[in-house]
Amino acid sequence: MNAATLIRATRGRAGLSLRELAARAGTSHSTLAAYEAGRKAPSLDTVDRIVRAAGFEVEVRTRPRVGGPDRADRGRELVEALELAEHFPARHAPTLRFPPFGRR
Repeated sequence: MNAATLIRATRGRAGLSLRELAARAGTSHSTLAAYEAGRKAPSLDTVDRIVRAAGFEVEVRTRPRVGGPDRADRGRELVEALELAEHFPARHAPTLRFPPFGRR
């Protein structure tokens, strides 16, 4: 869930108008509208302040990523594989023995 959806949903659950929540959170209604529309990205502290002004709390949890290693891990693996390949003897043929891809 992004900040815009969270703020909009929280305001709806609290039954507050844009102006009411903005006044409680100490911000302008135009800024709050920009947050809700996704035109501005509030900081985590700002989201927390707005959500608390609506009578709720923000709970942030972290967990391991699903789907395997991140790009940095994959990049390190590639570097290690290339370094390992340097230790194998290379035989370069003077001519290409196979046709280029897509041609016969």
